[in-house]
Amino acid sequence: MRVIQSAFLGISAAAVLLAQTAAPRPEFEVASIKPAEKIDASTGAQVHVGMQIDGAQVHANYFSLKELIRIAYRVKDHQVVGPDWISTDRFNVHATLPAGSSRDQVPEMFQSLLEQRFQLKLHRGTKEFPVYAIVLAKDSASKLKPSPLEPEVVDASGRKAPLDIQATGGRGGTTVKFGRGAYYTFADNKFDARKLTMQVLADTLTRYVERPVVDMTGLEGTYDVALEFTPEDYRVLLIRSAIYAGVTLPPEALMFLQGASDETIFKGLQSAGLKLEQRKAPLEVLLVDSMNKTPTDN
Repeated sequence: MRVIQSAFLGISAAAVLLAQTAAPRPEFEVASIKPAEKIDASTGAQVHVGMQIDGAQVHANYFSLKELIRIAYRVKDHQVVGPDWISTDRFNVHATLPAGSSRDQVPEMFQSLLEQRFQLKLHRGTKEFPVYAIVLAKDSASKLKPSPLEPEVVDASGRKAPLDIQATGGRGGTTVKFGRGAYYTFADNKFDARKLTMQVLADTLTRYVERPVVDMTGLEGTYDVALEFTPEDYRVLLIRSAIYAGVTLPPEALMFLQGASDETIFKGLQSAGLKLEQRKAPLEVLLVDSMNKTPTDN
């Protein structure tokens, strides 16, 4: 009994000590949040989306609240469940990091920002999704070749180059740059990906198909993947990606989605040594309990 009591007292003391020494969640020193101008595809306007972290400055342009939650809690888009408007209302965020902080703390700073300025309240749960599992095809070894990232740039003081993730989209297609030579373009009836991990490829393909795509290849490293489509299939995929990005499309554009399927992606991946399999999988989700549509004053 004495041994049990000693162990219990030791655990209790450790818990109290941890509670006393737990570091507070980091916050931005100052942050400006302003509504982004809505994009109407019928005008032919380009959509510029991206996040840049340069020194102490963080700039996030044309991000939906759902995307900000995804970044803050390090989850995927389909893992955030909430009202429709968190996917459509978009904002520009410009913030300053406090002295001594690092870019690795930015997601936690966005957590603080969303809770304080939008009064975000959420809880974690599990939900079963119909998914596409991206797996290796039988002849993948002859078609899928590693493509290493470019070396990370570091200046004389040891400071890493700024993080600069950019996405540009419009009628002519989409380009997303991840840095260090990693990017993908979707234009001219082609999907051309360079130096992407299978995880990033799976997340990217989710923009163009009807189900979340989950990486089950087991592959490490980065790869090049090139897919080609018919003009008709390309148009359907372009419309889907625009909807995913929150672009307002005219009714005549949406008519092209009637009867569309994901077969074109299936066929394209097979030519690259990969394939999609229909499965069901329990995935962790963040359930938004409540959130304000507009932020408190800057």
